[in-house]
Amino acid sequence: MNMNRFAIVLAALLVFGLAAAQTLVFGNSGQPSSLDSADSQDGESLVVSGQITETLIGFAAGSAELDPKLAVSWSPNEAADVWTFELREGVQFHDGTPFDAEAVKFSYDRWNLVDHPYSFRDEGKNFVPFGWVFGGPRGEGGIIDEVVAAGELSVEFRLTQPVPFFPALVAANYFQIDSPAAVMEAGADYGSPSVGSVGTGPFVFEEWVEGQRVRLSANADYWGGAPSVNEVVFRPILEPTARLAELQAGAIDIAVNLPADNLQTVENDGNLVTAIANGELNVGYVGISHAEEHPMSDVRVRQAIAHAIDREAIVEAFYAGTGMVAEDHLAASLFGHGMDWPYEYDPERAQELLAEAGYADGFATELWYMPVSRPYYPSPQPIAETIASYLADVGIEAEVLTEDWTTYLSDYREGVFPMWMLGWNADYADPDNFLRTFFGADGAAAYAWDRDEVIDMLEEATRVADQDRRAELYADVIAAVAEQAASIPMAHNNTLHAHRTNISGWVPSPLGYSSVSLVPVVKQ
Repeated sequence: MNMNRFAIVLAALLVFGLAAAQTLVFGNSGQPSSLDSADSQDGESLVVSGQITETLIGFAAGSAELDPKLAVSWSPNEAADVWTFELREGVQFHDGTPFDAEAVKFSYDRWNLVDHPYSFRDEGKNFVPFGWVFGGPRGEGGIIDEVVAAGELSVEFRLTQPVPFFPALVAANYFQIDSPAAVMEAGADYGSPSVGSVGTGPFVFEEWVEGQRVRLSANADYWGGAPSVNEVVFRPILEPTARLAELQAGAIDIAVNLPADNLQTVENDGNLVTAIANGELNVGYVGISHAEEHPMSDVRVRQAIAHAIDREAIVEAFYAGTGMVAEDHLAASLFGHGMDWPYEYDPERAQELLAEAGYADGFATELWYMPVSRPYYPSPQPIAETIASYLADVGIEAEVLTEDWTTYLSDYREGVFPMWMLGWNADYADPDNFLRTFFGADGAAAYAWDRDEVIDMLEEATRVADQDRRAELYADVIAAVAEQAASIPMAHNNTLHAHRTNISGWVPSPLGYSSVSLVPVVKQ
């Protein structure tokens, strides 16, 4: 018996031994970077932390519709620059401390105030998603001026400007409320493997063995009703083929982010069930640095790269009917689309543009790809290698590189990569979540793109209540991105997930697998 098969059999025996205890084993596409939710940026982290800690607003099962969670209602003043949230009564954190307005204020203040004594920014926490969604901390472009505990169960968010869709921002899965007592006790280690996190959610953190598993136990006192399974074990299985093999062997119960070309295999296996969300809100792209030290600082080179890549062939080869070519950086079902992507596959035109820019003989560069499967890039390495082959056809020699996921995200933010593959699965169903994340003020370092006009349009769109005007602004942003070939939209995908036939209640979300609650999941 070869070692890989032996390992799968051992894992299966372990799971069968735990079956009586109703342990749900979740095949994750990587291990978490942190369980301090607002300090993580990836679904691998949020799918775990989201079972432990909770947001004020959630989403209805299988949809992007807002749904009460720790907040039961919310309302604005007339100007929409003050929002009041009424909180759920009788909720406790797992450590027995009360969930109340002061706890909400504590979490938001540690994200929003750079000098908050428990933000631990000097120790390495940076709360990057807070910048993506809210524009940054107070005084650095952020839209939250102050969070006020207006009553025991009433919280006011006082904003620097009107934000008519503010509840959608609050619903983003990063902003899970942590126990203040737990954060104070753990210090900068909060969210790490040695500490985990403490929230109000349906599961309680038990252990995190790096590279092997995160184990949670059911919260019998959960305000929404006790989960159906006694515990959940999240296993990081980086290779998609290994995730599928372990699912087929019964070593795991759920496998996420499977390659689209596994669809037929899953459908033909009588022990497996496909789980694919309708209209998933995502996009994958190839980012291009505009920094002066790279040839791509010349717009003609960026346009040449756009012409060199056959996006339709890539979608056909790697998405097996579950994906579609992206015409811009917005999820297909959202409003705000403008012009279609103007760069058709045309290697001859690409070579002409390179010659015009002074690179008739091409040049060498790097293309970085993620080390984990993502909904928008189910098979990142072969897709990267295919992109590199297209670039080679026009004289651009792109070395294909990767690194561990946490470092990759950090280097992307710092503008280290000349070209990189990344994308987005929506945190909330609004164009703001895509375009401001990619091209707003907080994303400046990655692209080194001087784009004040684009930033101004994106900021105006956050203040406007009229959707038609917002749509015009977003269409103008899309046109500016296309004109500059600032970044290349590649694909949208309805991600293939699967589970065993003895599992029910796992309903995929258009917002991605990390938004799915495990409370209703039943294991027979």
